[in-house]
Amino acid sequence: MNIIIGVLSGIAASMGFGGGFVLIIYLTVFLNVDQITAQGVNLLFFLPVALVSLIIHQKNRLIRWKLLLKLIPGGILGIFLGAFAASAIDVGFLQKLFAGLLVFVGFKELFHKKA
Repeated sequence: MNIIIGVLSGIAASMGFGGGFVLIIYLTVFLNVDQITAQGVNLLFFLPVALVSLIIHQKNRLIRWKLLLKLIPGGILGIFLGAFAASAIDVGFLQKLFAGLLVFVGFKELFHKKA
């Protein structure tokens, strides 16, 4: 089962659907992993997926490097702020926040009109 979830998460992540949702839900609901640990596992899982996606996107010339270089410093700051916030927030509340985010994104996707 773990291999199947890994494959599904990898496919979803490489297609831009956010495979982390699949992986985090699986880890927290079915394997009883706490939220913060699940997020850490998700981040480590994301690294090889991101590397392969980066190579493919670069090959297809889909990366705007100038924009990327402008965004990286803010992203790094966000990593530290998010990690600090996640470690300071109660795990139960963090799970509720994540569930709310899933519901919000789900509704947004259901009712979003394509241009």
